[in-house]
Amino acid sequence: MLKILFMGTPEFALPCLDYLYHSHHDLLAVVTQPDRPRGRGKKLVFSPVKDYALKHGIRVLQPQRAKEQGFLDLLQGMQLDLIVVVAYGQILSKQLLEIPKFGCLNVHASLLPKYRGAAPIHRAVMAGEKETGITTMWMDEGLDTGDIFLQKAIPIGFDDTTGVVHDKLAQLGAELLEKSLDLIEEGKIVRIPQDDNLSTYAERLTKKDEMIDWSNSAEVIYNQVRGMSPWPGTYVYYKGKRIKLLAVKIVGFSQSEGKENVEPGQIVGWEKNLGPIIKTGQGYLAITMLQPAGKKPMTAEAFNLGNKFELGSKLSSNRLTEDDLE
Repeated sequence: MLKILFMGTPEFALPCLDYLYHSHHDLLAVVTQPDRPRGRGKKLVFSPVKDYALKHGIRVLQPQRAKEQGFLDLLQGMQLDLIVVVAYGQILSKQLLEIPKFGCLNVHASLLPKYRGAAPIHRAVMAGEKETGITTMWMDEGLDTGDIFLQKAIPIGFDDTTGVVHDKLAQLGAELLEKSLDLIEEGKIVRIPQDDNLSTYAERLTKKDEMIDWSNSAEVIYNQVRGMSPWPGTYVYYKGKRIKLLAVKIVGFSQSEGKENVEPGQIVGWEKNLGPIIKTGQGYLAITMLQPAGKKPMTAEAFNLGNKFELGSKLSSNRLTEDDLE
């Protein structure tokens, strides 16, 4: 039995926390990010990890910074065997990393050294990767640069969204964590150095990632839409109104072949049971599901009943363009 402290914040961390809670290990407490104001009313909202912990009677710690001396002193007194970290949201100091007997074990949502950083699932799907996975890693002072313990890969389906991959990896993370802890108890600890020459960085998402650039190829845009689904989403503007794209499909389209002056972003046709066909920098996309600002998700066909997609009209990244108003 290991004396464990758990550090995590979002929903992705819950399967690992749930495993620890029901395991034979001694889960002393959870550490999660401070409550944050959310929504129009700016009410303080608990993180998913805090919510789970309170419901299950687990002690909750929420330091503003994990490097605070008072917090470090508290951990020092716990005589920890291991700290398990799953998407906690802060870089941990050398002093904290050295507190547990065996160190700090991170459950990371990529096959390190690929996709180190804050958004490994989004970036893998957006890049059109065919596989991803979970790495359990011995943490050091770098950003996801520590020695690898265990890894397991899963395929990314052509139609998989980030939401689908997220849920698969969250469950896989709990399975690999269990195997890692079993090996630690058996004295079979493995440390495999990462090859920095193979590393890539999964940078944080920005507003730019949400906007569609129709000059990109149909494949790039398709991967962008599913990679940003369900959160934070991708957006376009049609006649000055913002529309969130929920699903698109790459389609073959020949009616416009040979036509000049057709620009990326223009509506060039309509496919029954799908939606409007949009010209891209290379190829064509059909918009199948969307969500107008302030309204519920709907099919493109339902949207078209009250907001006609007009042939030749243009979907843009900006609120208003001359093409939008024509």
